[in-house]
Amino acid sequence: MKEAQGNPQELKKKFWQALADSPYLFLQLKDNSSSAVPMSPQLDKDANSAIWFFTHTKSDFARLGPVTATFEGKGHDMFARFDGTLVKEISQARFDQFWNNFVEAWYDGGKDDPDLLFLRMDLDSAEIWESDIGLLNTAKMALGMTVHDEAEKHHVDTVDL
Repeated sequence: MKEAQGNPQELKKKFWQALADSPYLFLQLKDNSSSAVPMSPQLDKDANSAIWFFTHTKSDFARLGPVTATFEGKGHDMFARFDGTLVKEISQARFDQFWNNFVEAWYDGGKDDPDLLFLRMDLDSAEIWESDIGLLNTAKMALGMTVHDEAEKHHVDTVDL
């Protein structure tokens, strides 16, 4: 396991905020890039080890199992790649917590749509990059000067979410 370069707790906190502010990511089954599609994760601020998705029973994700998600924040200021495992969520309370008009718009039968599948992604490890390296470093880059060491302060490799 590679040693984290940046501040893991700080970048993890910034990641969760960025995901909440721009809640779209690409999700794919592990080792199956053709399954990658944009998804809208459902977040619970008190749940730090899982995110949820509504999908269709005919989607690739109905197979469940290992997945990889990639994320780019608004303004291109935060990037992440993280792994996890998709399982079928059976909690009706969680289902009701996340159900809303935006979700309902995708399912003709509403909450009772026979093609509706509610999934939980149990999170594993992540790699997180923050692109805000500051005005001084931007000027250094424009002059062709190295900023690698400073950039590493804004990167964490293999942090548990």
